[in-house]
Amino acid sequence: MKITVFGITLFSVLLFSCAKNEKNVTGEPFEVVTPEIIDTSVYLDFVVEVEAVKHIEIRTKANGFLEKVFVDEGVFVREGQLLFTINKREAEEVAAKANATLNMAKAEARNTELELENTRSLAEKNIVSKIELEFAKNKVQIAKAKVAEAAAEEAQAKLKLSYAEIRAPFAGFIGKLPIKMGSLISEGTLLTTLSQSDAVYAYFDVSERQYLNFASDWTKETRKPVQLILANDSIHPYSGSIQTMDSQIDEETGNLSVRAKFDNPKNVLKHGASGKIRMERDLPKAMVIPQISTFEIQDRTFVYVLDKNNRAKMQSVEVAQRLPHFYTISGGLKTSDKIIYEGVQGVSEGMLIQPKEVSLKAILNKKINQQ
Repeated sequence: MKITVFGITLFSVLLFSCAKNEKNVTGEPFEVVTPEIIDTSVYLDFVVEVEAVKHIEIRTKANGFLEKVFVDEGVFVREGQLLFTINKREAEEVAAKANATLNMAKAEARNTELELENTRSLAEKNIVSKIELEFAKNKVQIAKAKVAEAAAEEAQAKLKLSYAEIRAPFAGFIGKLPIKMGSLISEGTLLTTLSQSDAVYAYFDVSERQYLNFASDWTKETRKPVQLILANDSIHPYSGSIQTMDSQIDEETGNLSVRAKFDNPKNVLKHGASGKIRMERDLPKAMVIPQISTFEIQDRTFVYVLDKNNRAKMQSVEVAQRLPHFYTISGGLKTSDKIIYEGVQGVSEGMLIQPKEVSLKAILNKKINQQ
């Protein structure tokens, strides 16, 4: 009786084992794809600082009390428009004194010229010596020098007097007014800022590697327009262009400073604004695979590739660029490799796979149509 039970049990175990082995002969079913070669492009974003094409600080060159303020913060002013006046009584007195000194010097010079004419006439009649004639000539030269000196002092006084009126050097928008009317100010005091922002510069840094990747796209002949993403994630309606870049890479950061220019006719962009610049880079003949087919271990990216026996094998790949739903690959795969499309979390090294091939091109077209 015991032998019969043992025989039945052994037969059942063998039967179950054979059934299990027969089931695993075909392997677990998974969809597989092969890498696709396509022409595509990638967008890269860089943080930017926005600056007005013209932006200056307006500071006083004179000492005194801020007498009048003719503008308000944020208003538009024309070139030459009067912005501030500083108490100028002292400067007016200095200018008046300089003018009087100049008039006196001119009168004295005229007297020496008359004296020279008289001395020359007497010298021709041998009434006075030639030495006295030379003295008269020297007096005229000295008097003319005094006139020139007085004229320079008057011009300097008038220049200082002009500092009492501060006008806009160009058309633009007034910034903050930190000094109020009646305040005592000294030379160099900041009164406001002036910005002309109908066009703006956007400055950003790129790494040396990024610069080399883009170098061929940054020639004047092939330079592509760039977009400006504002702080609220909206896109500036006017595209810009890369204008120039620094002549050397920063030794401390390893970055290169780049400048782009954007039109800003409605003055929406303000000096000091922030945002991101978006640049497009062409990727001709790029090898792409689905992101869903990859997994990461530490800092490396892997896929499962099927060997000739349809067994899964981990394969490290080099990711070049991230695209929506896909990666471009710069190494680790061949176009003939079959990789598991999705469900890689349920795959293990050496697992027997029953492959079901799907078209990566069809997947690409479907994703593009969904965007």
